[in-house]
Amino acid sequence: MLDKETQKAVDKGEMLPLMEAFYTIQGEGYYKGSAAYFIRVGGCDVGCHWCDVKESWDAEKHPPTHIDTIVNEAVKYSDTIVITGGEPLMWNMFPLTQKLKDSGVKTHIETSGSHTLTGVWDWICLSPKKMKLPTPEIFGEANELKIIVYNNHDFIFAEEMASKVSEKCILYLQPEWSRREKVIPEIVDFVMKNPKWKVSLQTHKYLNIP
Repeated sequence: MLDKETQKAVDKGEMLPLMEAFYTIQGEGYYKGSAAYFIRVGGCDVGCHWCDVKESWDAEKHPPTHIDTIVNEAVKYSDTIVITGGEPLMWNMFPLTQKLKDSGVKTHIETSGSHTLTGVWDWICLSPKKMKLPTPEIFGEANELKIIVYNNHDFIFAEEMASKVSEKCILYLQPEWSRREKVIPEIVDFVMKNPKWKVSLQTHKYLNIP
């Protein structure tokens, strides 16, 4: 249980349950292959059964860290900062992203969109999940739509989600890692028949980096 002052700071977005932060290569989507500093915020109420960072789900396991500390460390490494989770939009992202922008860096987010969009963003990667759908307003703001393909129904879901985003939004299909050998041929076939889509791979896993 947090004390009142800490809880107040968390509610305002001045402190966040930081799980980890690290400098690496973006492995997915439009910016794959680019260096970036990742800030992984704890807490997620979506609960994908295939999630590879389930340890991020329980925010209470990750002590609140002041955003000044987070920002001061982040800007040492890169001019591109990626906020991920967990589900970062469970928290107010405005204070963190404003401080990052004031420091002259670019702010990216990876989100399911299941909570109200907060924050100041240069790039929004929307990765919707069936069990907790995005809020309506984020569809028009998304720069890229990334659908994780676990089974054939995910192609139907992908088209449903694609119908909601803007025409400028880049569309990606990404195999769920444990099923990649099964679903990659199906994704390739789908993209060849529907070339508005592109294939995204978790290239960081092939490179054996975080």
